[in-house]
Amino acid sequence: MRDAAVRVRGGMLGGAGVVAVLWAAQVRPSARLDALFATAAQLTGLLAGYGVLVLLCLMARVPAVEHGVGADRLARWHALGGRHVLLLCFGHALFALCGYAAHQGVDVVSAVRELFGYPAVAAAFAGTALLTAVGVSSARAVRRRVSHETWRGVHLLVYLAASLASATSSPGPISPWRAGSGPSPTPPSPSCCSGTGQWSPYGRPCGMRCGWARYGSRGPGSSPSSCTGSDWRNCARSRASSCAGGSPPATAGRCPQHRRLWHTALPFSLSAPVQGHALRITVKALGGHSRRIRRLRPGTRVIATGPFGALTAARRTRPKVLLIAGGVGITPMRALFETLPGGPGEITLLYRAGAEEHLVLRSELEAIAAERQAGLHYLLGSSDAAYDPLAPQALLALVPDLAEHDVYLCGPPGMAEATQSALLRAGVPAGRIHSECFSF
Repeated sequence: MRDAAVRVRGGMLGGAGVVAVLWAAQVRPSARLDALFATAAQLTGLLAGYGVLVLLCLMARVPAVEHGVGADRLARWHALGGRHVLLLCFGHALFALCGYAAHQGVDVVSAVRELFGYPAVAAAFAGTALLTAVGVSSARAVRRRVSHETWRGVHLLVYLAASLASATSSPGPISPWRAGSGPSPTPPSPSCCSGTGQWSPYGRPCGMRCGWARYGSRGPGSSPSSCTGSDWRNCARSRASSCAGGSPPATAGRCPQHRRLWHTALPFSLSAPVQGHALRITVKALGGHSRRIRRLRPGTRVIATGPFGALTAARRTRPKVLLIAGGVGITPMRALFETLPGGPGEITLLYRAGAEEHLVLRSELEAIAAERQAGLHYLLGSSDAAYDPLAPQALLALVPDLAEHDVYLCGPPGMAEATQSALLRAGVPAGRIHSECFSF
């Protein structure tokens, strides 16, 4: 997986280098101020346009990329790249504006007034404003205060922004400049969004498995081994059929996306191995749409796409495996706990929870541990307690030969980051730590 990430990252940087080389090959050297601004506007515009393509590809659910790099890492790259693309957009607009002002011999304020007389430039400005709104909604401080559904709805503005940006392809607004000797700058245009969105109108259908599935459920209390707590529900998906070739099978650790409302797609990890045509997910009511799942009637049809994600047995490199789960991360870990090959003592699960009543799927986990002679430890206690059960010394006390294990990690962002740091300090090589972490 690390090699795949290096190759993809190298390809993205190499593509940016090619764009820069092509720009340099057509530049006409000039010491004129308007020409200098124009060439800078061209470069930032080209890089912003290239950045749009990269960001779309990162979120396009291309199986070869996602299963090799990991959806969570692609989302982080998308968020970081979105910030850079927005900066390139602003730089492109500023350079183009200054170049136009220098070429026309007017001040910047007058240049703004003149340019806003062109409909295409006004549309580009509106598109850039929409993209800025998307970027602001993705800022960490803002994301904490809005629901995932609201944040995702704001991201729909990306399509409108891209449509507005297409208006700048006409040469009308800058034809007077093109008549001059300097290179012509591209008008300000929006490029892409910032944040970990899942938006691409192009790549999603490629190689994905999708189909209608019938919703069935087992609520808390209906089966003593299913779940505990009023916020959790097991849901069965059956009779899902394939409608596209080349899709990887639905295996433990992967997450299909289930669609019930037109404007949302909810990713859930499989909480049990696939049995025939039946898939099981375990849902916790964390947001408005996941809460609505509790009100769905058995027999309701849903659409399942995927599977996505790379937290699977294919990433394993060592005979011994340690699974570490926290919060909703227990769902993929429970499936892996049952399905990962291994003899007695080779598979161990550490389950971090605030209190005993927060343990989900407990009876199932204990039954699996007994049947497989696998290790199972509950790490209970408040996250602000003086004793950290996931500190390096605590992990080594539970798993003395920790450095000889592959570690699968899934949990809330803060817990996952702290645990990964602890694992590295405990001597686990970075290449043996396999994690996927999402924050909405």
